[in-house]
Amino acid sequence: MRIVLQRVSRAAVSINGGPPRGIGRGYVLLLGVTHADTAADADWLAAKIPVLRLFPDDEGKMNRSLLEIDGEVLVVSQFTLFGSLRKGTRPSFSDAAEAGAARVLYEHFVNTLAAILPRPVVTGEFREHMDVELVNDGPVTLLLDTGWKSANRE
Repeated sequence: MRIVLQRVSRAAVSINGGPPRGIGRGYVLLLGVTHADTAADADWLAAKIPVLRLFPDDEGKMNRSLLEIDGEVLVVSQFTLFGSLRKGTRPSFSDAAEAGAARVLYEHFVNTLAAILPRPVVTGEFREHMDVELVNDGPVTLLLDTGWKSANRE
């Protein structure tokens, strides 16, 4: 699984031109799933994200977690995170998981994360056209990828 995490002051997603679903201070998580991903990968990411210390403390250092600041999360499925431009000029998505398997892991991740967080998790809609608007705070943008995990995940 691959997540592009952006710390935001606010964000929203509109599905097929519909009304926006939004959050305040927290994270936007763009989530991609590949063939080798498992529920254990989703569980590891869902447990790690709420405790990452990416919010400033009173001295301005990244020392506070999402849980500590009572932050919100917006999760958007994004198969294009596994797009490849190694050959040609049109992306290949052969590394992205098949839609049915990806949906299962996406939903598993969202449900696992929702069980940890005190606030509801806001989501986009799987396999729908979405417009995502956000104000990146910092800017802070990180990439989490379970394909890079070691035998002893840290």
